[in-house]
Amino acid sequence: MIKHITTTPAKALEKLKAGNARYIDAMVNSEDISQAKRTDTLVNGQKPYAIIITCSDSRVIPENIFMTGIGELFVIGIAGNVIDEHQLGSIEYAASHLGAPLIVVMGHTHCGAVHTAINHDLEGYIKFITDKIKAAIGDECDPYKAACLNVKSCEAEIEASLEIQKVEHQEGLRVIGAMYHLENGLVDFI
Repeated sequence: MIKHITTTPAKALEKLKAGNARYIDAMVNSEDISQAKRTDTLVNGQKPYAIIITCSDSRVIPENIFMTGIGELFVIGIAGNVIDEHQLGSIEYAASHLGAPLIVVMGHTHCGAVHTAINHDLEGYIKFITDKIKAAIGDECDPYKAACLNVKSCEAEIEASLEIQKVEHQEGLRVIGAMYHLENGLVDFI
């Protein structure tokens, strides 16, 4: 069952851009995290206007970067913002059952996972992440360009989902990429 989208992808993107503009000079996030809001989302459910897939880097906090409160974003964080079956299932759930009209894959500058994929060949479970990034970036050695290629690869992987294609066709869902700049807090949508 596909839940109807309550806003447009364009309006959702504008909300993200406006929130990021406020974030650039903010000292605190003053959005609604009240008990009343927590109760409202408990009783009435969540209605996120965007799905954000991003790196689990502790400096990359989408709720702050876009100045949002409880229930506004559906955030999926994993090192290197890579996509596998678990992330894709979460994305499909948020798009088709929660009605989020916009999916943003957000990489960031100075990404440790991308740096590791470029410069090291590791063992253990991290190899699943770095191998996925290596496949996305090929021979690219510039960290920023590699992070952008990784974002684009993740976008393509999401777009390949038949469930996502169905929601795009029926509801106008949109998938876009973004880069967060640790240096200044700015998000560029790519």
